[in-house]
Amino acid sequence: MRQIQFYFISDQYYVDFPDDKLMRNRESIDGEKHNRPCFFAFPDSNIPEIYWIIPISSKYEKYKKIADDKISKYGFCNTIRFGMVLGRDTAFLIQNMCPATDKYLEPYIDKNSNPVRVDDRLAKDVEENARKVLAIAKRGAKVVFPDIFSIYDKLKKQIYP
Repeated sequence: MRQIQFYFISDQYYVDFPDDKLMRNRESIDGEKHNRPCFFAFPDSNIPEIYWIIPISSKYEKYKKIADDKISKYGFCNTIRFGMVLGRDTAFLIQNMCPATDKYLEPYIDKNSNPVRVDDRLAKDVEENARKVLAIAKRGAKVVFPDIFSIYDKLKKQIYP
């Protein structure tokens, strides 16, 4: 995979993995299509050809309230993390993460033709929390909305037919 931290999912991903819990692709603004949402990506521990992708949202206040409610209730929240992307407060929605391969990922390049990246500390925080959430999900807890393990198994079959 290219060394870029943010991606968009191709439309084919939604055809190959229909799941109503996946964050939908392509938002139209003034009749013009825009790639949305953007995803932060990191490789799977067991199969590095599979990446865990985490959608980001600019709806910071909305997700801050949800995270604060979880912190009040449980004492922590590792399903939503926060940080700056392109100078804006952003929510990393670990609760909406899903697996993908390079086949389905399109790099997010800014208007100056540079890959969009984040601070290493933020990347580490998001990845560490995502791995913790994955471990919890593997034990059977419903902490992620899409059916990530079904998608993962199908991706694994594409890699190892």
